[in-house]
Amino acid sequence: MIRPFICLLAFIPLPTLAASATNPQVDFAAFQRLTSQVSPIRAKRLVSLEVFKEKAKSGALILDARSADAFASGHIKGAINLPFTDFTAESLAATIGGAKRPILIYCNNNFSNHKSPVPLKAAPVALNIQTFINLTGYGYRNIYELADLVDFDDPKVEWVAARTGALTSSAAKP
Repeated sequence: MIRPFICLLAFIPLPTLAASATNPQVDFAAFQRLTSQVSPIRAKRLVSLEVFKEKAKSGALILDARSADAFASGHIKGAINLPFTDFTAESLAATIGGAKRPILIYCNNNFSNHKSPVPLKAAPVALNIQTFINLTGYGYRNIYELADLVDFDDPKVEWVAARTGALTSSAAKP
């Protein structure tokens, strides 16, 4: 009895099973192409803290794509928060404005402190990488990424500490 059932399963066409799981709103091949196109652009847009600060003073937007809780716990002075998970064409346009506006990005891995609110992330998936790729994918081309590893206690960084009364995940009460 078992053998005919097993043989019958062997004849189910696998391409049909795979095709039924295809989601036209998820395109890994396009992501791979975008990533390879972004790589040489990103390499030319890595800037020192000094250049980062100069561009900020000249009107570039400092975009902090970390969570709202992490941002509330501390961020670079003048930064605007739009969590990476909230990136859409509409939210980016509302936060950034025109696609030609210079954008400055940084993430946890730019800080040597390795403590809240900037715990170290795995280097291959540092938020800077995804943020740069996604901004480019949404049509933003004037992106600059902080290249330096800095201490947020260094006065040159101009770190804004936690706001009084700001809730973080670890401080939230049940």
